[in-house]
Amino acid sequence: MVDYLPDNAQSTEAIEVMEEEYGGAIPNTNVMIYDVSLQEALVFKKQLEAIDGVTDVLWLDDVMDIKTPIEMEDPDVVEGYYKNNNALFSFVVRDGEEVRITDEIYELIGEENAMAGEAMDTATQQKMAFTETMYAAALLVPIIIIILILSTTSWVEPFFFLMAIGISVLFNLGTNIFIGEISFVTQSVAPILQLAVSLDYAIFLLHSFSDYREKVGDPKEAMQLAIKRSFPAIIASASTTFFGFIALSFMNFEIGSDLGFNLVKGIIFSFISVMVFLPAFTIMFYKWIDKTKHHPFVPRLNKVGKGLLKLRFPVFVLVILLIVPAFLAQSQTDFIYGIGEQPEETRAGMDIAKIEGEFGKNTQVVLLVPKGDIGKEEQLTQDLLGNDEVKSIMSYVTTVGAAVPPEYLDEEVTKQFYSENYSRFILNTTTEDEGEEAFSFVEKVDESASAYYDNFYMLGESVTLYDIKSVVTEDNTFVNVMTIVTIALALIVAFKSLSFPIVLLLTIQASVWINLAIPYFTESPLVFVGYLIVSTVQLAATIDYAILLTEDYTLKRKEMPVFQSIKQALNDKFFAILISASILSSVGFILWLTSTNPIVSSIGLLLGRGALLAFLLVIIFLPALLVLFDKVIEKTTWKANFYKEER
Repeated sequence: MVDYLPDNAQSTEAIEVMEEEYGGAIPNTNVMIYDVSLQEALVFKKQLEAIDGVTDVLWLDDVMDIKTPIEMEDPDVVEGYYKNNNALFSFVVRDGEEVRITDEIYELIGEENAMAGEAMDTATQQKMAFTETMYAAALLVPIIIIILILSTTSWVEPFFFLMAIGISVLFNLGTNIFIGEISFVTQSVAPILQLAVSLDYAIFLLHSFSDYREKVGDPKEAMQLAIKRSFPAIIASASTTFFGFIALSFMNFEIGSDLGFNLVKGIIFSFISVMVFLPAFTIMFYKWIDKTKHHPFVPRLNKVGKGLLKLRFPVFVLVILLIVPAFLAQSQTDFIYGIGEQPEETRAGMDIAKIEGEFGKNTQVVLLVPKGDIGKEEQLTQDLLGNDEVKSIMSYVTTVGAAVPPEYLDEEVTKQFYSENYSRFILNTTTEDEGEEAFSFVEKVDESASAYYDNFYMLGESVTLYDIKSVVTEDNTFVNVMTIVTIALALIVAFKSLSFPIVLLLTIQASVWINLAIPYFTESPLVFVGYLIVSTVQLAATIDYAILLTEDYTLKRKEMPVFQSIKQALNDKFFAILISASILSSVGFILWLTSTNPIVSSIGLLLGRGALLAFLLVIIFLPALLVLFDKVIEKTTWKANFYKEER
């Protein structure tokens, strides 16, 4: 996740300075070895250093002379590295090779010892990204096939849908080779999300084709008419989704652009596949559809509109009462800015528990300050040690002593503390990686260093997550506003109206706010990247439901009164919207249930719940708005030509 911070972020600049000055990075992995003597621990340290890609291994011998009795040393320092005959090592795992290196470390330490840290988290998620995506797809495809069989009158028609979108998904995945690399979050989410979001396009087209087959004898002519009839709905649906995903691409936290660009690419491929490949494929093999006809499994819903309209007033009042509290609550949720905790039942989760159970929580913060004034360094050290969160500090003045001039010592002794331009402090703290306490401590360190130096750098997982928080918080407002504005413009063009976009966006945005407010009221922390992505994706993906209903309503409204129009539109489109929502909801809930990646799991839960909420508001709240603002809509829509009752 660090790789996706912008180049001007403090953490990004600090990492570059650290690598340039010290030829290494901040330790990103810990290993605990049970029941070893000091000499055995030193042997293990050499074995660890021998692994290609493991550097900067830190242990007790780096902070004190272990030839002297450790009982005479500061117990707080000793117990940070060696406690109850158990040794804790910190080291750097080379970026980009986490999977191979952590596998070799596991071979070295065996089942009984433990490993934790950022590199291990990354390796775990990268390993699971592909297998979990395949597992989710294996569960999802049969569910989608069942849903589609229920919605069609042919046994093979669902496979036509999946063929068209499946080909576009493969094109999208294949073209990632030109990008070079993508996030494992994108790898986990994008293919399944593309399938769920763009399956509607194929459904729109083939349903229209099926309708025209009953009126026109020539299949080619029926397909031409179907393309003409379904094109406005498909282009409106694709364009709103396209612009919604484009907004993600403008995030400063670049995982948004990684996922956004992938989804935009996917929507384009899906649109081309449905409008070019699917008609050709269907014309070639339409006889298969004819030969595998079956009776509808779901009867025609001729009374659903009447029943839903009866609920319009209580639901309208309920939603209006919920909108403001939901809007306020969704931004006050407790957020997680990293990837969250590893599941307890996994090896990674159990190892973290082992290490923390023995040594407690240990989060490292590295501080780089200009070298040259050892007196300032001693004063800064005392200030930092005054914080309750600091267990120990590894620096020149704490390890060697301020009374010994560094120029009198061998470079081998001083190089881990002093570079050409900087002095390095490694703070071992008791804080979590993130959260109010961790971020407050980062601010304390910044304040203490600012009292002595104008120019300094901080590194560490909690520092990085603090930067991520700052970046994504700024992204949130911008991305949401851009999403709403671009989708609104697409809707204005599609409906040639100023009021329809407001009504549609209010409906879907209300479902987004209610969805994102639930974690606040249930006191469940929410992964912020998931929150940010879903706040955009839910709007972009579920606006299709409102478009489908409203487009049909506007056609009927030219021929009949408002109540009859909305009732007939609900009767005709309820099942199609239900099918679309059930597919997207299934995608979300399966991602939630199958993924061990907290970001992917969070996106899945929010998306599954959001699709259901959007469905409910579209079939109950949106009709209430259309009835209530009928006169306003007529006056603000170009060539509305609404039906006028004769008096």
